[in-house]
Amino acid sequence: MNVVLVEPEIPPNTGNIARLCAATRTRLHLIEPLGFRLDEPSLRRAGLDYWAHLQWQRWPDWTTFTRALPPDARLWFIEAGGPRLYTEVRYHPEDYLVFGRETAGLPRALLEGQPSAWLRLPMFHPRVRSLNLANCVAVVLFEALRQQGFPGEYRPADNPSAHPAV
Repeated sequence: MNVVLVEPEIPPNTGNIARLCAATRTRLHLIEPLGFRLDEPSLRRAGLDYWAHLQWQRWPDWTTFTRALPPDARLWFIEAGGPRLYTEVRYHPEDYLVFGRETAGLPRALLEGQPSAWLRLPMFHPRVRSLNLANCVAVVLFEALRQQGFPGEYRPADNPSAHPAV
């Protein structure tokens, strides 16, 4: 799987998402401009020592990223207000889950240009406009992995010398 963060702004969110991607062997794509430096301590702290296990790429802008995609790439844009729930699609192993900035989300033109790929997480309180970005990524990514049968799952029981860490 691929997780794409378009212009992320909050270092601990990106750090948590990096840790999630490392744990699930999901490739992380960071689309600039970033709202922080990649050497920022809070980014590294949130990702702990998992950055060494992360497959990731930094892109200078959306256009450069999309030009590098394979012709058959499937992008899913996760943003409030989408016409479909994130559970209503069938994810493939090479899909791209695209998330926007914490304060502004994804550009409206991008969403309206791809209405069948615009997905939402359900919200239940009218005064709460969104969920934390790292939580959204985790929810959608694990649904995609669940649909695929959690391929390549590693369990600590497979390695008795491993110790569980949270």
